Amino acid sequence: MHRFANPARFMRIANAVLPFATAAFVILTGLGLYYGLFDSPPDYQQGETVRIMYIHVPAAYLGVMIYGVIATSSASLLIWKHPLAELIARASAPVGFAFTFLCLATGSLWGKPMWGTWWVWDARLTSMLILLFLYAGYMALSNAFDEPGRGNKPAAILALVGVVNLPIIKFSVDWWNTLHQPASIIRLDGPTIDSAMLTPLFLMLGGWTCFYLMILVIRLRSEMAAAKLRIAMMQGARKEEAVA
Repeated sequence: MHRFANPARFMRIANAVLPFATAAFVILTGLGLYYGLFDSPPDYQQGETVRIMYIHVPAAYLGVMIYGVIATSSASLLIWKHPLAELIARASAPVGFAFTFLCLATGSLWGKPMWGTWWVWDARLTSMLILLFLYAGYMALSNAFDEPGRGNKPAAILALVGVVNLPIIKFSVDWWNTLHQPASIIRLDGPTIDSAMLTPLFLMLGGWTCFYLMILVIRLRSEMAAAKLRIAMMQGARKEEAVA
């Protein structure tokens, strides 16, 4: 990872990836929505309501995955002082927050006809809500100080502490008796979903992962431009003080 410690080198690679990620996002998401909404069959129990799955499941996956990226970047910041780790974590946090919120919102829409209620304090739902709060706490801590950079360390520590919630999210349906259905994709004995539903689901997962990469590169550009502007302003202020 230290090969990419140079921001200019990293951004050359990221900018090269951007058009491919954008094209893959458009193609995979378009195909996923078409097959998911128009071609895949309705579920024999849930009927047409099952189509919410093609939004809900990818949103849940991205919410958890992006938090893992933030935690990994936070560890790199605290242990190796990697210069890009903090920027990657800060750029990823709002995207992960949005996906986690979308997961909870679509889960409520799905739960109302299936469970008869918008919300229950189910283990999976509650642990995802905690993940949303962890995202909010990370963003609040990283921006809590007037001096840029002072919030990086406490925010990174919070991100690492919050990692304990990730296995709870994954295994909550196995550890506790919950209303949420058990794992049906990532299983030792293979997925239990029919391929007609699994194909658009994987297309959406791939498309939204590419969307995250696309937004990450764009936000990294913004973060680096803001960092350069702060450095230029600080140097200008020092010159004015020296002249005075």
